Amino acid sequence: ERDWSSDVCSSDLRIMGENTRTALIGIIVEDAGSVEELNQLLHQYRDYIIGRMGIPHPQKSISIISIAMEADQDTVSALSGKLGALKGVSTKTIYSK
Repeated sequence: ERDWSSDVCSSDLRIMGENTRTALIGIIVEDAGSVEELNQLLHQYRDYIIGRMGIPHPQKSISIISIAMEADQDTVSALSGKLGALKGVSTKTIYSK
């Protein structure tokens, strides 16, 4: 079994601290034309993203994406707001306690 703890890089240590929160952004994409912009935003925030899971739902022509993050609340809110402003994209954010 792999020991993932050795995969933490210096940028991960830089963003983790007392002022950060673990958050999950749930994303529903109903307009495939917004996917390129969505991916560009996720790339811009890559230092804060712990993991990403995308699930296509072809019967409804939508995509469901979850983004796990470790960042300060302003950074999480900024990304969620920018994603939610894209055409055909809805977001909902939850935070750990």
